[in-house]
Amino acid sequence: MNTMMQKGWRPAFVLLLLFILWELSSKLFEIPAWLLPAPSQIWQVGIDEWQGYQHHLVATITLTLVGFSIGSLVGIVVASCLHLLPLVREACYPLIILSQNIPIIVLAPLLVIWFGFGMLPKIIIITLVCFFPIVVAALDGFRQTDRDLKHYMKMAGGTRSQIFRKLEWPHAMPSVFSGLKISATYSVMGAVIAEWLGASEGIGVYMTLASSSFRTDRVFVAIFLIMMLSLLFFACINLLEKKLIKWKPEGS
Repeated sequence: MNTMMQKGWRPAFVLLLLFILWELSSKLFEIPAWLLPAPSQIWQVGIDEWQGYQHHLVATITLTLVGFSIGSLVGIVVASCLHLLPLVREACYPLIILSQNIPIIVLAPLLVIWFGFGMLPKIIIITLVCFFPIVVAALDGFRQTDRDLKHYMKMAGGTRSQIFRKLEWPHAMPSVFSGLKISATYSVMGAVIAEWLGASEGIGVYMTLASSSFRTDRVFVAIFLIMMLSLLFFACINLLEKKLIKWKPEGS
């Protein structure tokens, strides 16, 4: 906790300074609230309208958790299969990279046409956003397994399954968590994009309604909620990593 406070006060100070400059600029140059509201106005709207967007926040958190869980599971399974089956990796890995070049915002309407306006297309979008960083990170972790230890296990008669479970998988865990942390931040944005596909509630819906009615202050409230959710998910994954990976050097 002390280390976190020692490292965290600098970005907190810079953030506070930016908010102060923003507030002073809004007052000094008399910028209209509909164009760029001051931080104090955004904070006031965020407090006053809590009851109005509370259910949107809960809906986004639920969608994010479901999508992130499925995307993470798919990513870990795909990475394990590609690592254990080199021929499949050579055939499919370029296609997986190619799939990430398709913009989600372009793919989303097609998913609605194919699967309707239900939960399925939204979860598919979050899964597509989440699984790629985990696959790349896990494969990189598997590849960096200590060759000497791997050779020693083979000499000792270890099977392919034993080498994977007892050496390669534990060795790849820090890399997997790096991918999970990236995916955790992406998953919130994926959920917001998914909610633009005709959802009835969620931060994405709240943002769309706010922008269509020129309520810039509400749009900023939505933006800050997305940022806080991303930061919260990142912190949860980071905490889980510290609890599960005891052998990782401190500060790495």
